Amino acid sequence: MLQLTKDGEYAVRAVLFLASQPLGKISLISEISKVQDVPKSYLAKIMQHLVKVGLVNSRRGAKGGFFLARPADRITLRQTIEAVEGPIYLNVCLIRKGECPRDEICPVHPVWREAQEKLFSVLESKTMAQLAKDSEMLQKRSQKAGMMKKTAAG
Repeated sequence: MLQLTKDGEYAVRAVLFLASQPLGKISLISEISKVQDVPKSYLAKIMQHLVKVGLVNSRRGAKGGFFLARPADRITLRQTIEAVEGPIYLNVCLIRKGECPRDEICPVHPVWREAQEKLFSVLESKTMAQLAKDSEMLQKRSQKAGMMKKTAAG
């Protein structure tokens, strides 16, 4: 099964949280952990990695915390995932020419390449700024639906 690890999932949640914050706001790990439902100790390790690869900055001290290293509209979903997961390959034959001895004769090789290119296209087209905006809209819609349910039940 192809799927993100917990590291990838939690990294996306953390960067999405930071992308949804007002410009210049520094967020505490406890705040990100609570809102994004990620264990604090696990998140701390992921945040250190995101700082190391340059997607997130951190500030130490009493007013310390985390913030995006660049504008959210310049951080893609692919960059966020690959920051913790490493490069995405749907199959070993896509790592580099000759990695698989069958890549010249395999009829499935071009299919893997096409599928990976389409996946990259989708992941590159989604910025964290867009996803933060989508998240805000979904939360408002959910709250509105919840209020309508309460009104109908009451």
